[in-house]
Amino acid sequence: MLCLVTSRLPARMWGRTLEKQLWRNSSQTPPPCLIQRLDHIVMTVKSIQDTIMFYSKILGMEAVTFQGNRKALCFGHQKFNLHEMGKEFEPKAANPVPGSLDICLITDMPLEKMVWHLKACDVPIEEGPVPRTGAKGPIMSIYFRDPDRNLIEVSNYSSS
Repeated sequence: MLCLVTSRLPARMWGRTLEKQLWRNSSQTPPPCLIQRLDHIVMTVKSIQDTIMFYSKILGMEAVTFQGNRKALCFGHQKFNLHEMGKEFEPKAANPVPGSLDICLITDMPLEKMVWHLKACDVPIEEGPVPRTGAKGPIMSIYFRDPDRNLIEVSNYSSS
């Protein structure tokens, strides 16, 4: 059950006035998680062409065109929708800027092979392989940056 708590005063949140919501102070028991999975993330980029080239060549993502001439990078059951800086689609994030993403992507490829591939493509590795904690347990990770300087972490789950 979703919680909507009434209040006497409107609250100014996220740039809009949302009347009579006091979810912050609710004493109601939270529901079980209502979210199943991530579908897509919107990346604001300097150059859609450069971004597609990098992610398709370096990480093997598939570039697709949808809804006219919009672009996305598909992988697994997810995708990155691409917005070019200054030409974003509405609605959009409050402050969409290239280089603000810090994301962890999971691979089945052994990280040693990923390191070799990145080096062969002249992509500098900033850190790793190093142990980290993923959403489902221990992972090994390497870090590098895309053309917009987003921090990309590629990881795999440690075998037990």
